Amino acid sequence: MVSTALVLLMVPGLALFYGGMVRRKNVLATMMQSMVALAIVGVYWIAIGYALAFGQPLIETSAGSFLGFRAELVFLAGVQPYDVLPGTGIPVYLHMLYQGMFAIITPALISGAVAERIRFKPYCIFLILWITLVYCPLAHCVWALDWWTGLPDAGTNAVGFLGKMEALDFAGGTVVHIAAGFSGLAAILILRKRIGYPEHAMHPNSMVLTLTGAGLLWFGWFGFNGGSGLASGALATSAFAATQSAAAAAALSWMLVEWWHRGKPTALGLATGLVAGLVAVTPASGFVYPWGGFVIGLISGVVCYVSVSLKPFIKYDDSLDAFGVHGVGGFLGAVLTGVFCVEWDFLSPTVGKPGLLASGGSPRQLGIQLLAAALSAVFAFALSLVLVKLIDTAFGFMADLEEEIEGLDRLEHGETGFDFGYGYEVATIANPAEPRPAIVPPNGFGRFHVVVEGANNGDLIHAWSEMCKPTPEPEPEFKEVYPFVTTVQGNRFQFRGGDKNLLRASLQKLFEKSLKRPLRVKIEA
Repeated sequence: MVSTALVLLMVPGLALFYGGMVRRKNVLATMMQSMVALAIVGVYWIAIGYALAFGQPLIETSAGSFLGFRAELVFLAGVQPYDVLPGTGIPVYLHMLYQGMFAIITPALISGAVAERIRFKPYCIFLILWITLVYCPLAHCVWALDWWTGLPDAGTNAVGFLGKMEALDFAGGTVVHIAAGFSGLAAILILRKRIGYPEHAMHPNSMVLTLTGAGLLWFGWFGFNGGSGLASGALATSAFAATQSAAAAAALSWMLVEWWHRGKPTALGLATGLVAGLVAVTPASGFVYPWGGFVIGLISGVVCYVSVSLKPFIKYDDSLDAFGVHGVGGFLGAVLTGVFCVEWDFLSPTVGKPGLLASGGSPRQLGIQLLAAALSAVFAFALSLVLVKLIDTAFGFMADLEEEIEGLDRLEHGETGFDFGYGYEVATIANPAEPRPAIVPPNGFGRFHVVVEGANNGDLIHAWSEMCKPTPEPEPEFKEVYPFVTTVQGNRFQFRGGDKNLLRASLQKLFEKSLKRPLRVKIEA
């Protein structure tokens, strides 16, 4: 139960981690994409998701089953609180809750790939379809055992396709991270980039949020990996130690490589590095010794840093590095499990297999791990490609250009995030459904508004949208103005920092050039 609560804590941790990395106008929308999974997937899982993932084989071949179902598991209607899952010693209720937390956080990870540019309603539809068509089959393929046979040895033999292939995934390298990362890549390839990317920097709004979220993720991951041992004992302790070793090693290796490469270690790098280590050790945590976790962490920190650093050159818009960390890190960890895994003498042989470096080991397990990782990646990528395309065609997955410029917080949720200034007041307005804007002091920490007069708001927004589209060489005035613009509302441009008069003049010249008419542009008192 403690591990279940720890994994649940990872969801707000992820929301904070992602929320700090986006621009301020999209903080709430980004955090909502993580938090809403608690509601949607939470209901779906107890209703039917658990029955599909962990029920007796429904779709199967001689190589193993691909999906399960058991009517008694629908809303657990046929299960009593004291019924124990065979071979585990834990109540079915608890197993359902614990696995449900994995199901909740996995699709939330995908949102990081397309943050700041997707609409909320299509995303909610995507959550339900993705859990049904991608997560439940993968969870069944890897983790389903013969719990429902009624035989004395029930719960000791794999029935899923990848499980029968003897693929090792202790806590979700394939089911969670490869699936989420490669699904995110599919979404990236279908949906357009954010306006202005990669020509213009997309600055995080708060590294304090991101570091706090990373800390909560690290804390919760002990339940994620340690709890997968299903009991407090030697196996859970070993997974706990490997998890700690990998996270610390990856944070250090990422920071050192970044320091050498860019000249400074960053808070974002430290946070992303430790998450990369946690991702990579997830499939291996219960099968390796702490030194194995340490090496996996060192390698993953460097490899994931390289994968994220290549993003501007490849020019794909993985907003918050969901593929670069979870896809690449999960695949790497699944493969390295075959290198560092050991067979536990004091436990059942099904708990671990000798890896490439183990005493008496062979390349066999490495080959199995590579094949399982590749199959999982292809499966998740292909289905997600179809899902995202269908949802985008039917409902419009992407926010409009004007909506993206305005910010998704206001337009999708009718709210705004928080202001980092002191002592601001909240204005009372007539319509309570509308967001209540902060009134910032006149000298408000470099904030000021510039108002454009002489053109209607629609023409201004359209012109600004066109300017924000990626071009080989943006107008010099746009390059002067864009870094300081925080929000655009009709004909009012809010700035933070910069020379007021210079920015006003540049904005006037920019719009007069675009609209081909004289305009009056003034700094609002």
